[in-house]
Amino acid sequence: MSTHDNTPTRAALWDMDGTLLDSAEYHWLSWRDTLEQAGWPVTETYFQATFGQRNDVILRGLMGEDLSDSEIARIGGIKEELYRQMVRERGIHLLPGVRQWLDRLQRAGFRQAVASSAPRANVDAIIDVLDIAQYFSAVTSAEDVTYGKPDPQVFQLAAQRLGAHPAHCVVFEDAPAGVEAARRASMRVVGILSTHGSLQADVVVRSLEELPEDAIELLLARES
Repeated sequence: MSTHDNTPTRAALWDMDGTLLDSAEYHWLSWRDTLEQAGWPVTETYFQATFGQRNDVILRGLMGEDLSDSEIARIGGIKEELYRQMVRERGIHLLPGVRQWLDRLQRAGFRQAVASSAPRANVDAIIDVLDIAQYFSAVTSAEDVTYGKPDPQVFQLAAQRLGAHPAHCVVFEDAPAGVEAARRASMRVVGILSTHGSLQADVVVRSLEELPEDAIELLLARES
């Protein structure tokens, strides 16, 4: 967990939706259309209450706990394909300040990873459309973990893949469950208020444009 000169590997772990970008509208539209076709129309209020959860949790919460894995895979697959189609055809943009921080951390020698509860195909589509693959040395996604956030597994695995100790990792998150997952992983966390009104993170900003240039260095220098 150190570089060739014995300096500890420092890592930045990025949540995807609401942190790198905002594609909530595409998720809502793809869920709405898919579930209407399946005979389970949903309101936008229900969608907002479940946004960020894994597909099995969303679908079993709506259709019942006895919903089969195969049916979850079928319905979820239709939704995710529609979502990726929207991303590719309508486009997507990084949130303000994100590219500057990706560049800054890369120049400072941080290894970076995407740590998302989304399916890998969605993560790959987003990275491709945004042209940001050059920043990331690892990706962890829904297929890699047994439990979703707030379980810390996705961040622990990302850090392991980067060769970084949790004490040398900083997480960028927009959701309470993600912030809790980072804390359970014993990592520092920057909370971005893009989707929630408040977060119990180490540092909280409305946008990464507001984050001081020395914020991450100071954050990792804190004693636990």
